[in-house]
Amino acid sequence: MRVGVLTGGGDCPGLNAVIRAVVRKGVQQYGYEFVGFRDGWRGPLEGLTRTLDVKAVRGILPRGGTILGSSRTNPIKVEGGVERIKENLANLGVDALVAIGGEDTLGVATALHTHGVQVVGVPKTIDNDLNNTDYTFGFDTAVTIATEAIDRLHTTAESHHRVLIVEVMGRHAGWIALHSGMAGGANVILIPEEKYDIEQVCAWVESRFKSEYAPIVVVSEGAAPKEGDEILVNQELDSFGHVRLGGVGERLAQEIEKRTGKESRTTVLGHVQRGGTPTPRDRWLATRFGLHAIDAVHAGDWGKMVALQGTDIVRVPLSSATTELKTVPLDLYEEAKVLFG
Repeated sequence: MRVGVLTGGGDCPGLNAVIRAVVRKGVQQYGYEFVGFRDGWRGPLEGLTRTLDVKAVRGILPRGGTILGSSRTNPIKVEGGVERIKENLANLGVDALVAIGGEDTLGVATALHTHGVQVVGVPKTIDNDLNNTDYTFGFDTAVTIATEAIDRLHTTAESHHRVLIVEVMGRHAGWIALHSGMAGGANVILIPEEKYDIEQVCAWVESRFKSEYAPIVVVSEGAAPKEGDEILVNQELDSFGHVRLGGVGERLAQEIEKRTGKESRTTVLGHVQRGGTPTPRDRWLATRFGLHAIDAVHAGDWGKMVALQGTDIVRVPLSSATTELKTVPLDLYEEAKVLFG
């Protein structure tokens, strides 16, 4: 059997670990050949490939990013895109695909499966918002990086008696903000799942200063005030219909400074959260996903995604993983609020 492998969407620590595990087990245990498709769905759409064998995956376990490259190409939006992919797969002798990605990448995989493409999915997103899996690889690395940043910012906040705001990734789900904020001892955590009250935020800030400490506010990029909407960089949509978010941290800083008189500064972690080497936990999880993904290919269990449930790797329908996002339950958020202020 000849198996194609691709990585789509934003880069993420652990992608190379998945690729390595898929190839090594596929070659050594099943005798499969592999084709690496370059730059996400653009690869099979345009026939862009690279060599993918055991030699190609040596030494990539600790590397961030993806040796296959990535993109946000959406072949479903391209006229004749599905047929072009099927034709290119046939011409290259590719019998099956392993698609590694988040909501958008796996959404395309789901659509292709309905058109007869033999595909298995691997969940990837630092936001940890894919349904039917407890965790996705990349999340632990993002939380670790954000927590380290918060730890460092505490000393600056205390030295200058400033409000420091840390803007982290999280378009629709506040998992990174919640985990890193709690781990880093933040005094306020704001997430997309619940619109924030700026007056309450300022009250928490003032309370922190009264205890002779300087506050740290952690906010997801998709968080929005009760009286407004999420902050956009511009109105342009990508090929999956997403707008580009950004600016909520700076808006908060301006409002807090205006209302409290306390000097406020913003740090936007941005792509730093998903760059660089993956944590040991993410390497472990990504490797397990890869090993089980190639098992699913061998079993012919198409249209499935490997997922972590408890300590087990299981297979779930791709459609169930992409139809609804996994967001932070509000009772979990309420649990954290006792630490605010």
